[in-house]
Amino acid sequence: MKINKFVILSLTIVSLLLLTSCASKNPTTAETGAGSGIPLEQVKTEKDQAGTAQSQIQEGVVDSEGIREPGSQTAISEGRTSAPFLPIYFDFDRYTIRPDMRSRMEHNAKVMLDHPDIKVEIQGNCDERGTNEYNLALGEKRAKVARDYLVNMGVDPGRITIISLGEEKPLDPRHNEEAWAKNRRDDFVIYR
Repeated sequence: MKINKFVILSLTIVSLLLLTSCASKNPTTAETGAGSGIPLEQVKTEKDQAGTAQSQIQEGVVDSEGIREPGSQTAISEGRTSAPFLPIYFDFDRYTIRPDMRSRMEHNAKVMLDHPDIKVEIQGNCDERGTNEYNLALGEKRAKVARDYLVNMGVDPGRITIISLGEEKPLDPRHNEEAWAKNRRDDFVIYR
């Protein structure tokens, strides 16, 4: 009888520990809003940045000859993305392209269609939450969905490579929602 009580007590304690370790650690805050994951200030400025890059292309400020190799200071438009491309951002634990990122994808497709000599590497990135293995797989799914979107827009798939960086190269090393939102992204890096 004593053994039965001990077994039941042990199972109860283990169950409670398992349940509490699965609790959500990602509270919604007023700064990001429910479900968005991106700070309100960033959402407001993304349209301005997309318009600036588009106007540079139309004005001839950026052309295929003016594009530098990845890593040079003039090649970066936002984050680690090569100009004139724009990065796209994802919701937490998702790899679908958000409606507010579709205009960026259309912009990136137009750049590739207008400049057939450009090749791009799409780098899938994640925030620090989750295991390394999980984040590498999620980063790959994010890069693949962006590649598929470009291909559906008419871009030759032979001009696109993908890689997952997982959580290994964060843009923002802080440990808060604002930083995590910046790190959940695809970068578009030009190579020749």
